[in-house]
Amino acid sequence: MIAQHLVPAVRTRLTLRLDADLVRRAKAYGKSRGKSVSQWVADDCRLLEEPMETVEAKATALTQSLRGVLRGTAVGEADYRDHLADRHR
Repeated sequence: MIAQHLVPAVRTRLTLRLDADLVRRAKAYGKSRGKSVSQWVADDCRLLEEPMETVEAKATALTQSLRGVLRGTAVGEADYRDHLADRHR
């Protein structure tokens, strides 16, 4: 019997229909992280295989790691609103 993890995965093409601007932003996002959009989507889809508790635990750990990062800075709600406005132009 061949171990499941030793069998190469068969790659299948998937077509998504998305707004052109969203595709442009997704490609830029992937490029900034050194991944293609296909790799990025595949990584996110693999999360579907994990038990929800594991996914939530990872999110909680990330959230906990960010606590206090901005303590002592002069960042306020107006800065956050400006960031969102710039991000979604």
